[in-house]
Amino acid sequence: MSGEPLALYVHWPFCVSKCPYCDFNSHVRETIDQEAWREALLADLAHEAGLLPGRKLSSIFFGGGTPSLMDVGTVEALIDAAIGHWAPADGLEITLEANPNSVESARFADLRAAGVNRLSLGLQSFDDKALAFLGRAHSAREGFAALEIAQKHFRRVSFDLIYALPGDTEASWSATLGQALSLGTRHLSLYQLTIEPGTRFSALHAAGKLEPLDVDACAALFEVTDEMTSAAGVPNYEISNHARRGEESRHNLTYWRYGDYAGVGPGAHGRRTGMRTTRHRKPENYLAALRRNGNGIAEEEVLLSVEAADEALVMGLRLREGVDAAGIAQRFGLFSIVDWARVDRLAASGHLVRDDTHLALTARGRLVLDHILGEIAATGPVALAAAS
Repeated sequence: MSGEPLALYVHWPFCVSKCPYCDFNSHVRETIDQEAWREALLADLAHEAGLLPGRKLSSIFFGGGTPSLMDVGTVEALIDAAIGHWAPADGLEITLEANPNSVESARFADLRAAGVNRLSLGLQSFDDKALAFLGRAHSAREGFAALEIAQKHFRRVSFDLIYALPGDTEASWSATLGQALSLGTRHLSLYQLTIEPGTRFSALHAAGKLEPLDVDACAALFEVTDEMTSAAGVPNYEISNHARRGEESRHNLTYWRYGDYAGVGPGAHGRRTGMRTTRHRKPENYLAALRRNGNGIAEEEVLLSVEAADEALVMGLRLREGVDAAGIAQRFGLFSIVDWARVDRLAASGHLVRDDTHLALTARGRLVLDHILGEIAATGPVALAAAS
């Protein structure tokens, strides 16, 4: 919607190495022309800005790939350009994802000076054996050192951990999580290991060489996570993200609350003014598209009302705050987006909380989110656009 604040996502597609669990758009290149990439990203950003005049900018998120490999001058140029295109909202949040090897952590002070005010650190584990399994390029010692440096330069620091690895137990994960909660950050992203198609882990699993943790064990670890983080005052505000009150990621809340965001850079997705955009994934194809068209867009399509409403429901139910189902239906001109009889049955079984038209998952419901969505999503005549 044109009057709403806008979020900006910038994708940096390069990594030192490809992690075996990762299905993000990341590429390893022997050399990177930093100046050429700065000009390309600035041009792609200018294209989006031309389509979205007069918006207020609520957040910028540098993701990847490994954005901490970007030249600091590129980061600063993109921040300055974004603020030049759009008026910054109060408390503009500018996040950059970083990996904790020593070369990158030494640049944290420069990134802060460039305008970054929130750092998301990819620790993933505190155990060297687990880090090797995950294909990470840093040690546990380097991870702790990077976190310490980050906390000196940034008031807002988040870090990621991956759990439910083969061999994880409630005792081992409780010890790790307890250590994480003692480190003083106000935001944690805690992800269960999933075997994503097209990754090296997927190939190993198909070959019988990698057996993920079973569903019941994963559920038990999720419950441990919920209990420990809630007790520590860092509850989950989204399925996998935990924060003290007021420290939630403003940028990610835009996604989950189904707000507009512009996406630039190879493989970046965007959603603005009722359109879904996808940039070319391969860096070379992205640059070629920019030279040809003045932007890196590979696909741009209008979101149908039923499709957009369904996405808003899917994203919003990931949040602890839940969604106003009637409000979503009204926003997209639909009669209803849920089957209310099924909603009531799931509320009676303790999976949902319903307050008039507002829905939220219970702790029990969060364990089976995909099943609940399949149960309650309205289909057929109930989801048809309301008569004008």
